[in-house]
Amino acid sequence: MNKPRCASDPSGDKLQAWIEEMAVYVKRIDPKHLVGIGLEGFYGPLTPDRVHFNPNTNVQQVGTDFIRNHQVLGVDFASAHIYADRFRKQFLMLIRFVKAWMQSHIEDAENALGMPVLFGKFGVSSKDPGYNTSFRDTLFSTVYKTLLNSTKKGGSGGGCLLWQLFPEGTGYMDDRYAIVLSKSPSTSDIITRHSNTIMFFNSFCSWKCYWGCKKKHPLETFVYHDDL
Repeated sequence: MNKPRCASDPSGDKLQAWIEEMAVYVKRIDPKHLVGIGLEGFYGPLTPDRVHFNPNTNVQQVGTDFIRNHQVLGVDFASAHIYADRFRKQFLMLIRFVKAWMQSHIEDAENALGMPVLFGKFGVSSKDPGYNTSFRDTLFSTVYKTLLNSTKKGGSGGGCLLWQLFPEGTGYMDDRYAIVLSKSPSTSDIITRHSNTIMFFNSFCSWKCYWGCKKKHPLETFVYHDDL
């Protein structure tokens, strides 16, 4: 799903039951299909020690719980979204929130869930006060660096998907998060370097490896361009 919620049941029991039913149902149809939930990543009432990572207290009442929901049989990977600009309007606060939000979910995916986590959406709106290309590029670099810090250690940082790339001539569909690569050279360069770095790290994996394995050659001292 895309951002499932069930605000009519803040306990989360109703959505939890639905996830349990559907995950098994999908696996019965296609046992080899990877199943995710599409959660935004909010922490719920059963993880009171983690709710301080939430963007606000209201999201504790939407019927989801990042850890509980992903412990369901049949779910293969965790997911969270990063629309930090909807919750943190001041730039420095936004960057701090993104780092803490990502790291908390990476840690929980490793220690509580034993699965990779995909940050299914991240971006910044051109409608935000003070928005400019540098603002967006800093956010993108922060997301990519945080993910790569996990990836290069063989951690649970499984990937991140920006919202959203547009080809030229389709601007009429822009929700203000759109990126046209040909018109955004600095952002395009950040995306390209991240993609190349991910491919570099993955090239050190054996075809027999599984999630959680360490790379054949530890690359703890490797410095990629964004670190400079």
